[in-house]
Amino acid sequence: MRHRLTILLVLTLASVVAAQEREGHEKAEAEEGARTAQALAPALKQAKVSLVGGLQAAEKEGRPISAKFEVEEGKLQLSVYTMKTDKFSEVVVDHQTGKISKSEPITGGNDLAAARKQADAMAKTKQSLRDVISRAEKANPGYHAVSVYPELEDGKAQADVMLLKGSTSKSVEEPL
Repeated sequence: MRHRLTILLVLTLASVVAAQEREGHEKAEAEEGARTAQALAPALKQAKVSLVGGLQAAEKEGRPISAKFEVEEGKLQLSVYTMKTDKFSEVVVDHQTGKISKSEPITGGNDLAAARKQADAMAKTKQSLRDVISRAEKANPGYHAVSVYPELEDGKAQADVMLLKGSTSKSVEEPL
């Protein structure tokens, strides 16, 4: 009996710790989103291509597995990670024309680790990131997607979509 109570106590504590970790992760994502929104909001006024348009353009290089607008060296950039067979690339799409301006293989470091995790999540779904973004934007009128990252959470594929409306950001999770 004592053994069962100990196991029950350990399982309960593990559940509490896992819930606290998820809350901490979500809070960190919200804070990061707010910081990113402040940098992106003025720069996005120049963009003529949406995140969905960037995903469509990058499909020429492989299956998109994530995408984001970012300010890189003071300039707006639309970056899409793609996967073709077992190789990953970072595709930069011109945010004015929608044409691919650069494509580089991802061969190591944190970028490769992130691409592998994203590919694992995308392997569990037949949906496209474009569909996920469309759903998120439709559910949040006036907001526009600025990033999308697939992940596995509790063995299920989902996508974290950051949305922006002016300088107000919102992060939503969409099932994949």
